[in-house]
Amino acid sequence: MNSTVVRSVSGVVFLAIMVGSMLLSPIAFAIVMSIAIALMMTEYLMLSIDKGYDTTRALSIISGVMLYIFIFLYKGYGMNPKWFYLLTIPVSLIFVSLLYYKDLRIGHTDENEQYNKHPYLLAALIYIAQPFALTSFILFDSDQNYKPFLLLSLFIIAWSSDVGAYIFGMLFGQKDGHKLFPSISPKKSWEGFFGGLFCGILAGSIIWLCSLTELTFIHSLALSLIVSLSGVAGDLVESQFKRNFGVKDSGKLIPGHGGLLDRFDGILISFPLAIAYIKIFSII
Repeated sequence: MNSTVVRSVSGVVFLAIMVGSMLLSPIAFAIVMSIAIALMMTEYLMLSIDKGYDTTRALSIISGVMLYIFIFLYKGYGMNPKWFYLLTIPVSLIFVSLLYYKDLRIGHTDENEQYNKHPYLLAALIYIAQPFALTSFILFDSDQNYKPFLLLSLFIIAWSSDVGAYIFGMLFGQKDGHKLFPSISPKKSWEGFFGGLFCGILAGSIIWLCSLTELTFIHSLALSLIVSLSGVAGDLVESQFKRNFGVKDSGKLIPGHGGLLDRFDGILISFPLAIAYIKIFSII
């Protein structure tokens, strides 16, 4: 089957699951996102941590999923904040578990090598779990009412920017295009960058015109710029991560796209910044 067709079909299925679960119910969306966080953290840690550290990886993933679920339940269902203290258990055990591992790589005998795993185990929490945990702060209002359309709008802007960058990059940036960041991602071009920015702003404008949210035009424009611009940075950050470990994709879960981490890379950087903007300016 043509790679473009495969990419398109798998993209539609991905969008259907994301949008469908978000509009169906908060619990359905939370289940989908919990699974997605676990899979993304697994992809990240399988690349960055040597084989044999299954328990430590699992503790990091459990910590990330717990962070998302606890904030979701706190914002949406009024969960008592005292339960957040339970997070100290798996997070603490991440460090303790490494005391009992020997370096499992052939030819390595340094018993202190395990200490080098700490940055990746913690980065998985900050880089992957935290951005999605923060989404609950805009998914529910102050009265714990479920309001998915603002978050959906951010996704639409992000996806529109991605599609625009891909199309404009393919049309104008492949042969005679100007390279955006060749040392990290040789295929990305300035033509794709501006195409993605244009499509992101266009999506934000349409969202405002259709009154999908209660945002003013200025806030819609600002969020479109934040998501589109920082989304490019997020894409490059993940490209640098993959280049460091010598892989093309983070996984093979989504045909034509790679892993879930490849699909969410821009969002991991752009959403925390967009949510910070929303909260700082008290938009909701």
